[in-house]
Amino acid sequence: MKKLLLILLLAIIFVGRVNASTSSAHSYILMDANTGRVLLSKDKDSKRLIASITKIMTSVLAIESGKLDDLVVVDSSIKKAYGSGIYIEEGEEISLRDLIYGLMLRSGNDAASMIASYVGGSEEEFVRMMNNKAKEIGMKNTTFYNPSGLPTPRGNYSSVYDMALLTRYAMKYDVYREIVSTKKYKVTTNKKTYIWNNKNKLLKYDFITGGKTGYTEESGRTLVSSANINNMNLIAVTIRDSDDWNTHLELYNYAKDNYDSYKVLNKDKFVLPGESYYINDTLYINNDVYIMLKKEETKYLTSHIILDKKDNIKNNEKVGVIKIYLDNNLIDEEDIFIIKNKKRKENNSFFTKIKEWFND
Repeated sequence: MKKLLLILLLAIIFVGRVNASTSSAHSYILMDANTGRVLLSKDKDSKRLIASITKIMTSVLAIESGKLDDLVVVDSSIKKAYGSGIYIEEGEEISLRDLIYGLMLRSGNDAASMIASYVGGSEEEFVRMMNNKAKEIGMKNTTFYNPSGLPTPRGNYSSVYDMALLTRYAMKYDVYREIVSTKKYKVTTNKKTYIWNNKNKLLKYDFITGGKTGYTEESGRTLVSSANINNMNLIAVTIRDSDDWNTHLELYNYAKDNYDSYKVLNKDKFVLPGESYYINDTLYINNDVYIMLKKEETKYLTSHIILDKKDNIKNNEKVGVIKIYLDNNLIDEEDIFIIKNKKRKENNSFFTKIKEWFND
């Protein structure tokens, strides 16, 4: 199989911005959620106690279990929980979905224990699942010991970068985005009715799309939030920050003042200039691609298109990838697919063969 490489310069017009100020957090990060690019950070890889932002991982595993609508009968596993809770009782029947709402809106440690018991079969197995998922996502400075973030028997450790990776991963699920953006939620079980208000005070701002709070005396205040500002999807994480609400707003203001989001690939107008191997077919991408950039970065944005020269292709088969680089650093990529329009004629001329050799 032969490959064709095209290199294109993505030309865009940008507007200049101002710089950011400092933060009170021991560790913080601002990440572009679309690409995973780090826009601003301090001690982003430092391993610290994270308290209840742990529950982002607990919710992810619950969502991925495929049991959201299961009716869970609360058992004695909740007795080990203390601190913040939703105050469920043994014998109470509540859906796994509603447990996640209680977990994320009210930071219920009892909900975390029940989710771990139901999804993992035991808390020990669930913790093993948490650490395996962390490795899968690429969280290199993270160790989980429990599903809640409580300091006993040992607290959970992570970094702001790892927690941003986890949040970016979680946000791909519609149900997760729906839960963490909910301000108030009502639940009725076989025993009582609950009304839960989200502890995330940042949700009073329209541009905030979700997040999770955390606090223990050992960890200090921890906070994860996500936002959409001028078509920019952002994630902010702070660890051990006594003024975390304002720090997150400061980080988002930095993004607003320094970056703009531009559509560098339009799925409805996708073409490859000069491409001839699939000239009778239609190449397409599934998504529009937006990139956040500063004015001074514009001249460093390029795209590399790699096409696989296939003969027996099927409709909607992947035939290549377009990789977007900023200053030689890969920041995004999008798969290229095909729709066969006509039977392609093979050209076996001598000059065609020479051309193909140089494209190998």
